[in-house]
Amino acid sequence: MNPRGRAAAALRPVLRQNGSLARSLPPQQQGCAPEDAALVQALAYGTCRWLPRLRWWASQLLQQGLKMRDVDVEALLLVGLYQLQEGRVPAHAAISETVEAAKALRKPWAVKLINACLRRFQREQASLIEAVQHKEVAALAHPAWLLKPLKKAWPQQWRDICEANNQQPPLTLRVNQRKISREDYLAALDETGLEAYPAPFSAQGIYLTMAVNVRNLPGFDEGWFSVQDEAAQLSAELLDLQEGQRVLDACCAPGGKTAHIAETANVELTALDSDDRRLTRVHENLTRLDLSAKIQCADAGQLEQWWDQQPFDRILLDAPCSATGVIRRHPDIKALRRPNDIDTLAHTQRHLLNALWETLAPGGKLIYATCSVLPQENKTVVEDFLHQHPEAQALPLDVNWGQPSGAGRQLLPQAEGHDGFFYAVLQKSASQ
Repeated sequence: MNPRGRAAAALRPVLRQNGSLARSLPPQQQGCAPEDAALVQALAYGTCRWLPRLRWWASQLLQQGLKMRDVDVEALLLVGLYQLQEGRVPAHAAISETVEAAKALRKPWAVKLINACLRRFQREQASLIEAVQHKEVAALAHPAWLLKPLKKAWPQQWRDICEANNQQPPLTLRVNQRKISREDYLAALDETGLEAYPAPFSAQGIYLTMAVNVRNLPGFDEGWFSVQDEAAQLSAELLDLQEGQRVLDACCAPGGKTAHIAETANVELTALDSDDRRLTRVHENLTRLDLSAKIQCADAGQLEQWWDQQPFDRILLDAPCSATGVIRRHPDIKALRRPNDIDTLAHTQRHLLNALWETLAPGGKLIYATCSVLPQENKTVVEDFLHQHPEAQALPLDVNWGQPSGAGRQLLPQAEGHDGFFYAVLQKSASQ
């Protein structure tokens, strides 16, 4: 298959709502030249990013909808429409390469269908682009179920959130302060001709003005930095770490926050996650950065599986969530997430928070965090917890980022800045 066909193959599980790009894309990139692998990724992610719009266009071009068994045809049609929308390659080349990929589907009718639809789009592109502006879901490229809670929660900002979600995220680094200072690493980047600037909120954060292969950056093999969004970098500072403390990073994979904790202070660190496959990444990241932690595979909410009855001074609970604050990094969320997922996730978040609270030492602090922008997973979860636990106190956050949201603070995704994130700092009474 050519790159268009490989991208379409990666999209099939997403369109069926039974698999993510994170799992389906790597096999399609295997055996490709580096430039082709990059193109496969760009096509797959770009198509997901604009999926609601592309699907509306497809509905206007098709005389009748495609059956589920023909999701391979739909995926390839959407990839072709994405290329014509972006206009980064000549239209004739985009069409011919997509039609060529259709031949591998062994559905002769699909070759003719895709060719006809893409050529019609090329002819009627101006009118189709104009028409899409009057269809809110297609214009904003967000599913209707998500637009509704965004409008309710953020009546002034919901359009900006959607716009930020549709942008490619910047490349953001976190300097390993045990290896090099941010100032020295900025100088190292400058020496290589790369333009970068310090993050405004994270003391170790750096933004690069253009995407590059991070393995080619200075000090990658030496562990000078990690790739991590600025919003996620704020957790280590909120933990208020002190030397020798016993610290838990629950739901830790892929390990960015685990490493940041280990870089910040000499603590007794336990990193916990229920996904053994993802814990491989945690091990790899810590090894490259010359850091260590006690890594365990267990469900954080099932204390009998892992807790040794010794309390923790600090706990970071980056809870499983809808990931609606990181859609720009994981645009397949638009297709994979369902409305009833939010209630299920909020139930899980409450369970984890209540369970881990039992393991916190008197006077200790627990950071509740999500990469969601929905109050149902953030503000409401924390408020309900505080109502049920009189021994818990939400500490005020004297910071220059985000905005107040109940007992915590909410960062909304920024087109050229950080992801969407929520933080609350909960302290247990010292008399417990």
